[in-house]
Amino acid sequence: MFVVIVQAHIKQEMIQSFIEVTLDNAVNSNLEPGIERFDFYQQEGDPSRFALIEIYRSDDAPEKHRETAHYKHWRDTVESMMVEPRTKITYKIIYQKSGEG
Repeated sequence: MFVVIVQAHIKQEMIQSFIEVTLDNAVNSNLEPGIERFDFYQQEGDPSRFALIEIYRSDDAPEKHRETAHYKHWRDTVESMMVEPRTKITYKIIYQKSGEG
């Protein structure tokens, strides 16, 4: 497994629209067999900045994710909402708590 952290800076007037379309992507992404977790966060103190934390189960899972209708819709919809291009950094997992709570 590995983690991808995507950061996005959104135009003030597009924040609510970004939240709505990203929630749809996150909910549907969590249903994909190759995704362990897909979390969506908004920065405190600057509500125009967001992070998506994506934990993938296999090396080919991100490519399969990018082929889904919900991802393509998200990608095409949010591009014009951004102040600047989103960033993506991939991390290997050194330690991860197992299970919830």
